[in-house]
Amino acid sequence: MTSLDLESDIVDLTAALVDIASVSGDETAITDAIEQSLAPVPWLDLWRHQNSLVARTSLGRDERVIIAGHVDTVPFNGNLPSRNDGELLHGLGSCDMKGGVAVGLMLAASLAAPNCDVTYVFYEAEEVEADRNGLTLISAVRPEVLEGDFAILMEPSNAQVEAGCQGTMRVDVTTTGTRAHSARSWNGVNAIHAAGEVLDRLRAYQPRRPEIDGLLFHEGLNAVYVDGGVAGNVIPDSCTVSVNYRFAPDRSVAAAEAHLRDIFSGFDVEVSDSAPGALPGLDRPAAAAFLAAVGGTASPKFGWTDVSYFSSLGVPAVNFGPGNPELAHTQAEHVPLTQLRSCLDVMTTWLS
Repeated sequence: MTSLDLESDIVDLTAALVDIASVSGDETAITDAIEQSLAPVPWLDLWRHQNSLVARTSLGRDERVIIAGHVDTVPFNGNLPSRNDGELLHGLGSCDMKGGVAVGLMLAASLAAPNCDVTYVFYEAEEVEADRNGLTLISAVRPEVLEGDFAILMEPSNAQVEAGCQGTMRVDVTTTGTRAHSARSWNGVNAIHAAGEVLDRLRAYQPRRPEIDGLLFHEGLNAVYVDGGVAGNVIPDSCTVSVNYRFAPDRSVAAAEAHLRDIFSGFDVEVSDSAPGALPGLDRPAAAAFLAAVGGTASPKFGWTDVSYFSSLGVPAVNFGPGNPELAHTQAEHVPLTQLRSCLDVMTTWLS
């Protein structure tokens, strides 16, 4: 088993985590290493569920903060093992989000008497379907361990607060026709040609840019996949355009679905996946206090994170972690060494 030195430098710890392969569905080794490293810490109560680990203080404080990070990564892309060039730590998961996990681990192992009780959650399967997500699995058996007054997702945010998150919905828009021999195409109706109208509506679409709690969100509606065709000599009778809608958090999932059905009126529309967004919540005292402590200006989160999950539980949450989110899931993924250290310093000061 790989061992983790929680008394080492934050950069070295992040590198060690990156070098433990943990593609979604294969998180046993990294969770074993995290559990082994935290087991000797006397002020933590540990509970493991499958490949997620919860570590909690029980100091009787008035407030409880949740610090959470997922331990899984997207698949390999020629970017292991880790590499430190003196300014950046390169490697799969360095940005998304083993740098943030390293910060959480060092806080858990070093803060014996934080100013609030803290629940540290290191969880599996964030990068895949929601029903496999470690937070979902934990909530199904021990929902009380995810209760708190405020949550911080250590997702990459360039070491600045990113508030809220977009909702996401995928729909399949299907056109139908009539099969015929391509030599006598006038006897059929080409479903792929009919899908041109779907694409025309997407090209003409003007996304909203609503301002919410002083933050400017930007929606997006895009075709992400097209499926159609029977054979090289057959007029196709069906074509499906898969569309992804990233919607601002002032829209519910139901409102997002109604919006898409209106846009694609006249076509068969089937929802294949969805997740709600999360409002910024910067007017909540805990979030406002954290932003004041961290400094800087909050930005909207473009993308979906488990801030949405905590928001659904009534726990205000923000994203705050090292790394540029635009590098997540790319071969060139890396995290600046300065951001690893600054995030750890800021969180240590805030919790102390």
